[in-house]
Amino acid sequence: MTFAEKLRESRKKAGLSQEELAEKLNVSRQAITKWETEKGIPDISNLMTISNLFGIAVDDFISEEKTGAIAKSRLYESITEYDIDGKKDFDIKLGSAKSITVKGGCDEKIKVVISSDSFSEIQQSFKTKIDDGRNNIDIDVNKAKSVSETLAKEEIYIDVILPEKFIDRVEIDASCEKLFLSGIECSNMEFDGRAKFLDVDGISSVVEIDCNLDMDIEVHSLKGSLELNQVKATSILRVTKDFEFKAKTKGLGNSIIFEEYGTMKDDFSNPESENTIELNGMKSELKIIRE
Repeated sequence: MTFAEKLRESRKKAGLSQEELAEKLNVSRQAITKWETEKGIPDISNLMTISNLFGIAVDDFISEEKTGAIAKSRLYESITEYDIDGKKDFDIKLGSAKSITVKGGCDEKIKVVISSDSFSEIQQSFKTKIDDGRNNIDIDVNKAKSVSETLAKEEIYIDVILPEKFIDRVEIDASCEKLFLSGIECSNMEFDGRAKFLDVDGISSVVEIDCNLDMDIEVHSLKGSLELNQVKATSILRVTKDFEFKAKTKGLGNSIIFEEYGTMKDDFSNPESENTIELNGMKSELKIIRE
C-alpha cells in the first residue's frame, strides 16, 4: 500500500473525517485530500505527528515512498511539447497506465510527460503523436508491442498539461487505476474508458464519465455537472461538506443514496444548486458521501 492508501485507511479506522484529522494536525482539509490522493506527502514533522496519532511507525507508513518525504520527478521520463495559438477541441487517447493526470496549464503549449520509477525504456517504448487540425488537436500515446498491458498498468504514469486559455472541449480515452482532472475550464469534458479512482478538482465544465467499473470518485471543486454513465455498477462519490449540488437519476433502475460522516442520511442535495451530480445508464447505484 502507498502512503496515501495507508493514511486513508488509518483515518477511517479511527472514525475521523478529513476535516477532523486536519484539525488534529493543524493543517487544512485540502492538505489531507492532497496526501490521500497521492498529490503530495507531508513534511517530516507532520509525518511524526501522524505516526504517533495512529500508532504506526514512520518507516511503515512510507515504505513505498522515499524517506524524507520530498516530492521528486520519477527516474525515467519522456516529454513531448507542442505550441498552439488558438482555441481547440482536444481528442486524447492515452492507452493504459497506472495513473493519468489531465490538467490546465498557463503556458501556450501542450505538454505530455510519460514516466516511471522502474521502466527504463520509456523513450524507446512510448511515443506521443500530436496532430493539429484547424479546430481540433489529436493527442495519441502509443506503446511498443513489446510492452505488455500489465506493465503499463503497473509502472507507467502519464501527465497531460493543456493550455487552459485555449481549451474548448476535452475528450479522453484511456484505461488506468487513477484519473486526476484539475484546473480546466471548458464547455465539455468526456472520459470514455476504465478508471477505478477519479479525482475532480478545479473543474468548470460538464464532465461526462462513461465507465462500467465500480468507481471511487472525489469531487473537491466543481462548477457545472458530473454525469456518470454506468451499467450494473456500484460507485462511491465523496464531496466536501461545503459543496452544493442537485442530484439527478436517469435511465433504468438507477439509484442514489446518501451518507454523512459514516451514517446513512436522507437526500442532502440542494435542488436549487447550479451544480449537478447525475447518474445515468442502467441498474447502477451511486453512494454520495459527505465528509
